[in-house]
This record gives sequence, C-alpha cells and structure tokens, in this order.
Amino acid sequence: MKKVLVTGAAGFIGAHLCQRLLAIGVEVHGLDNLNDYYSPQLKRDRMATLAAGAGFTHLHLELADRQAMAELFQKNQYDVVVNLAAQAGVRYSLINPHSYVDTNIVGFVNLLEGCRHSGVKHFVYASSSSVYGANTNMPFSTHNNVDHPVSLYAASKKANELMAHTYSHLFGLPTTGLRFFTVYGPWGRPDMALFLFTKAIVAGEPIDVFNYGNMERDFTYIDDIVEGVFRVMQKVAEPNLDWSGDHPDPATSYCPWRVYNIGNNAKEKLLRYIDVLEKCLGKKAVKNMLPLQAGDVPATFADVDDLVRDFGYKPQTTIDEGIARFVAWYKKYFGI
Repeated sequence: MKKVLVTGAAGFIGAHLCQRLLAIGVEVHGLDNLNDYYSPQLKRDRMATLAAGAGFTHLHLELADRQAMAELFQKNQYDVVVNLAAQAGVRYSLINPHSYVDTNIVGFVNLLEGCRHSGVKHFVYASSSSVYGANTNMPFSTHNNVDHPVSLYAASKKANELMAHTYSHLFGLPTTGLRFFTVYGPWGRPDMALFLFTKAIVAGEPIDVFNYGNMERDFTYIDDIVEGVFRVMQKVAEPNLDWSGDHPDPATSYCPWRVYNIGNNAKEKLLRYIDVLEKCLGKKAVKNMLPLQAGDVPATFADVDDLVRDFGYKPQTTIDEGIARFVAWYKKYFGI
C-alpha cells in the first residue's frame, strides 16, 4: 500500500487508522467534510494530529458531491480505499433520515464508481453490528441472514453490503465490509455512551441508562478495531470457490466480496461498563433508568471466528484497560 484514501478521516476510527498508516510511511488522503453532527472542534483537533506529520493530505469534500468525487478519482490512483465516513447514530436516524441517504447511500455509490473507474485494488468499508437488527441468535455470525433491520442507519449499512456485492459481481471490484461492534476509546465520539457518561459524571449530572440497565454490548477498543481494519486492507477479498447458489452463504460469494465482524467476542452488561467507569473516575453516577429506545437492540455479541481464521487476529483489550485509557485521555484533553 503506497497511497490510500480514507474517508471520515477526522472521525473517531478514521483518525486512528490514518495515524497507523502514516506511521509506516503510507501516503494518506483523508477525506472529511468536518460536519457538525458532533463537535467540529474535536474533529479539527484529531485532524491537527494527522497534519503534524508527513504524508497526510486533508480533502474537504462531500461524499454526496458526484462531480467532486469523480474528479478526485480522476486525479489520483489509490491502492486501497477505506470508507469510514457515514452519518452515524441509531437514534438520530429517527430525526433526520435524509442525511443517512445522502451520505450512506449516495456517497457510497460515488465511492464505488470512483473505485470501479480508477482501478482501485481493494475497497474496504465500515458496516455495523446494527445490521443484525431483530436477530437473537448469538453470538452474531456473518453466516446468518440480516434481513430485519430496526433502524434506518442499520438499513443503510445493509444496503452498503448489497451495493458492494453488485460491484464485486459486475466489475470484479474486491470489496470487504467490516461490521464494527460498539467502538470506544481515546478521541471517541461525544454522542456515544462512554463520552456522555464521563461528561455527566464529572459534572455531577445524571446519566440516562436505557433498557433499565439490561443492555448488553460487545464493547471493542479502538486500537483493536484499527488493527483489524489494517490487516483486512492488506488481504484483498477473494471469491469463495465453494459458494453455492442452492445454499448461499451470506458472509462470502462467488465474486470477490466478503464481510467480517470485528468485535471483542465478549458480551458485557451496561451496568458493569458504568461500574468500571465509576472506578476509573473515582466518582459514582446518578442513574436515570429508562426503557429501551426505538431503533436500539437489547444486546450485541460478535462471532469473530472468520476474522481469526483469515487474519490470525482477535481483539483482546478488556473494558477495564480500555476505559482507563479513555479516562486518562479525557482528563488530559479537557484539562481536568
């Protein structure tokens, strides 16, 4: 990999991945429109850490801008494209559904077209554990069907997987989708639970605990996610020669298309997550217990056997380690 395009480069996962690539001398073009879904200042600060080194170029573009994206791919030859840009958030999709179509659908097809016409060797993109929707068979396996999403965000991610398959089938474009499970860690998103909880506890304010604390999540530390993405980037998706249309495997295909889970392979109760955070902060939380919100699922749990088999890799970081690192970063960043 000599030259890579990373979309969502000022985002949580994107910034960490760019750092990893720059550290080994890869030329990185980081595309990000620095929108205000959450603090643009946090995004600018992440971007500043990237711009401080050599080999990074920030592209302030909109994924949904068809002409601008076409011109980008005409001017550049990328070895790998990693799409981490998306309108994120399950609950926000109930309020502003059109933003999910613009970025997650229109923007995605613009990337596929760019890859198709410029000879990109591998297109890697973020999917989400949310695609499992109404599934209750755990741990969630990529070999199970995911046809019952419960939020527009999840539906848009499922659509990405289907769109990628079409391009792998029609044009032989190798594509790999990665279903991330609840990512957390330093430089994390302010709209995610860990950031919200920490901010509230430090301020002595109550935290909203949904499903009366009975949520279970496969919390996955950012460094583990990045390591998984990094390994996948270097191994181009290949056809499954044993794939059969009579008994179709949802995780593979006869064309160069794959999907993988990247999760910690450990289901943790939300109340334990909060307990670890309280210990790291040295302060108890005031809990506002609430019912399950529309679009949320009560539990997630990743089967990562395919990741282990194909890449020799499995996330390892415990929530005790990961939350402690986040709290240390949070205190430093906000001068606490």
